Amino acid sequence: ISFNAIDSALSSLKNCQSYIDSGMDVATQVALDLVESFNDEEDVNSMEKVMLEFATMDRELNHYIKAFEETINQVKREKPENLPDLENLAQEKFLEMESQNSDLDLQRNEKYMYFKDQLKEMKKQYRGNDTIEEIDEDIAVTRSQMNFICPITQMTMKRPVRNKVCGHSYEEDAILEMIQTQKQKKKNVRCPKMGCSHVNVKGSDLVPDEALKRVIDSQNKQ
Repeated sequence: ISFNAIDSALSSLKNCQSYIDSGMDVATQVALDLVESFNDEEDVNSMEKVMLEFATMDRELNHYIKAFEETINQVKREKPENLPDLENLAQEKFLEMESQNSDLDLQRNEKYMYFKDQLKEMKKQYRGNDTIEEIDEDIAVTRSQMNFICPITQMTMKRPVRNKVCGHSYEEDAILEMIQTQKQKKKNVRCPKMGCSHVNVKGSDLVPDEALKRVIDSQNKQ
């Protein structure tokens, strides 16, 4: 049996996933732009709906790809004399997966989680300091500028990344170099932020801190 046509179709479907990923990245940037320019909460919420629609498409595509891959593997394993209807078999598997869908799947989508996380940080940076500023503007500015300093280099961050586990941010190159150095010594990396108890910082736990970068860039322009 030749599976070339099916492999080619699966490859095309996987390309579609990259378009969904790009769409989610754009929606995240737009939402952060909206917060930065103090737009209505309603506009920001509409971007969250867009993200959930993308997450739904991503889940459906994943199920479709998985259903076809499982069907092909099953046929290759069993080697039947008469080739079964692959489309029907895959459709059955796909519908079975879809029947187990829950809203939690969408909430756990990695890009959606990143969107929520960055949105929260952005709102904190742009809308969370109002009450502090009313008390003492100088204290508020000093506090926010302290968040700009990398705990490793002790300099203002240019490309901050945030640790998903403990929530602290570092300069990307500095933390990656630290992880690499400790890896060669076969040691774990303790979070360099003073007072943090997290003792195993991994590269896979780091995500770009777009919200913090925007605030730093904005401060530098002033």
